[in-house]
Amino acid sequence: MKNFDHFGLLAPFYERFIKPSLPERLLGLLNLPANGIVLDAGGGTGRIAQYLHPAAQVWVADQSFKMLHEARKKNGLRPVCALTETAPFAANCFDRIVMVDAFHHVADQPATAAELWRVLKPGGRIVIEEPDLRSFGVKWIALGEKLLLMRSHFLAPLQIADLFRAPDARVQIESDGATAWIIVEKILPH
Repeated sequence: MKNFDHFGLLAPFYERFIKPSLPERLLGLLNLPANGIVLDAGGGTGRIAQYLHPAAQVWVADQSFKMLHEARKKNGLRPVCALTETAPFAANCFDRIVMVDAFHHVADQPATAAELWRVLKPGGRIVIEEPDLRSFGVKWIALGEKLLLMRSHFLAPLQIADLFRAPDARVQIESDGATAWIIVEKILPH
């Protein structure tokens, strides 16, 4: 059975419901390099990606053509239709990768984690911002998304962090209320 395209339906109205605003905490965690290349994985309309400058290039990858159509309207973004599990990018090509409120929507979370790790440059950083499943309110959101027949699969922050366990990975978790950030750094070889 084909999944209903909830995001394609919402694309023209998405930012009216989820207002874009400067993601200060996220930007601090990313520590964007001025001439770096950044990927917003599952970035939809570019709601977050539009704030990822001064990076030299900002790519928005999403599987919804309609969401990417909205991203095209924002200056300087490079939209590409792709699944996070099979990104059409060379290994080690991004200085920073961000994924905001999207990890629970991917079909194969371990494959997504492996693919994000593959395309991250040594010395680079991934920041995944997700609703914190340890929060009572997020448990209700997860139930609501199931009732709407969304294929969401929420993980606790430690479960997400565990997907990035590698000898050259440094992983930390920060949380604030109902939001968690999983920060993954690919350590430079000695």
